[in-house]
Amino acid sequence: MKVLLLNPPYKTELGKFSRASRSPAITKSGTIYNPIWLAYACAYLEKNNQETMLLDSCADQINLEKTLERVKEYNPQLVILDTSTPSIKDDVKCAEEIKKILPKTHICLVGTHPSVLTDEVLNMSDSIDSIARHEYDATVVDLAKTLEEGRELSGVDGISYKSNGKHIHNKDRAYLENLDEIPFVSEIYKKHLNINNYFFSAATLPMVMIMTGRGCPSRCFFCVYPQTFHGHKYRLRSAENVVSEFEWIVENLPEVKSIGIEDDTFTADPERAKEICRMLIKKGINKKVKWWANTRVRTDLELMKLMKKAGCRLIIPGFESGSQEILNNIKKGTKIEQAIEYMKNARKAGLLVHGCFMVGNKGETRETMEQTLRFAMKLNPDSAQFFPLIPYPGTEAFSWAKENGYIKTLDYSKWLQEDGNHECVLNLPNLSSDELVEFCNYARHKFYLRPRYLIYKACQSMTNLDEMKRNFKAFKRLLRFL
Repeated sequence: MKVLLLNPPYKTELGKFSRASRSPAITKSGTIYNPIWLAYACAYLEKNNQETMLLDSCADQINLEKTLERVKEYNPQLVILDTSTPSIKDDVKCAEEIKKILPKTHICLVGTHPSVLTDEVLNMSDSIDSIARHEYDATVVDLAKTLEEGRELSGVDGISYKSNGKHIHNKDRAYLENLDEIPFVSEIYKKHLNINNYFFSAATLPMVMIMTGRGCPSRCFFCVYPQTFHGHKYRLRSAENVVSEFEWIVENLPEVKSIGIEDDTFTADPERAKEICRMLIKKGINKKVKWWANTRVRTDLELMKLMKKAGCRLIIPGFESGSQEILNNIKKGTKIEQAIEYMKNARKAGLLVHGCFMVGNKGETRETMEQTLRFAMKLNPDSAQFFPLIPYPGTEAFSWAKENGYIKTLDYSKWLQEDGNHECVLNLPNLSSDELVEFCNYARHKFYLRPRYLIYKACQSMTNLDEMKRNFKAFKRLLRFL
């Protein structure tokens, strides 16, 4: 069966919409992630003898008209169409336009939004034939085979669809446990995508993003993927399998300068992280390519040093807040003291840190926001992001905000600004959405335009050509907003 995996266009005239990010947007820094979930599903489909095409209209900046031309030319029998909360109306419109030109093609929507608001999304259009809920690699393979053989959809675990005017929700599909079964996602990137299209301001470029495990044992009340998509159990690829993919990238994508490990928390299993690092060192891969990973602030110095030796250049923690009360309220499970120790250890290990900070959480006040900014400048990571909380459907944050009447609109098309950038949808009792946005803008000014920081970046750029290129590109984008 011919299967098209489509990252549909969204405001392509304004920039590159990063639908695969945890907070999808056309960001201030120009970040755009690989369509990682579509690519993994593509790999699993190809393994199961399905003919595939992966089209990333956002990265290629192909508008709807040109996307439809590509779709019609390929003439698929099944379209797997990715979605996000802020783009859902446009995503459904794309499905409708595909159905007009290919009325017999089965259109299946995927993503966190339809996984949670399944009935609501099914009601949006008759052009939606099915929704593959949650993690969908095996689901879409089963769906493709079922359609190919003319069997009933009732036998496909993990999908929802309409039948005789009713919504049918088949039982959830069990999560994949043996992740080594899935071919390397980097092979899909090489075959289907232009890797130079993807950008993360803290990474050296070109880059690719992989996952070495799925799920996150942490219970942060705002984090969308563990709560709506892949669960809280950290399911792992073997260390051998992960290192083999590093080797494949080095040999087959020699232009790649950094690999992003997009697990929610790569260091959630410290011993397994150490095993991967030791193998990278033993095989000499640490001297051929750099990498980065998401980590918790409980990561210790021993592991950081080993990661650095293994080629890790950058670690990304969610500091979130400078208030312990706020951290407790959002079930972060970390302490202020741990964050301070984490930064000290990162410097000792020689690792760069991209710090994530968030305002608008439960218990937030003007003072706690100022506390967070002071904390960010005290920690002084290599780079930092400041965002208002976005309470995505399916998260505890969404339930809290909705129950208290804090969400100013449930028209998801208004969850981004006209230019595709993040919009704050929270009005707290003591902080308006405008105040939260203004504070984040203020925090970026204060953090990035400090003389101390500018001098540090100038010195960093003068001593490393790759860092100079990265800093110039990131600052060029950011200065438009500063």
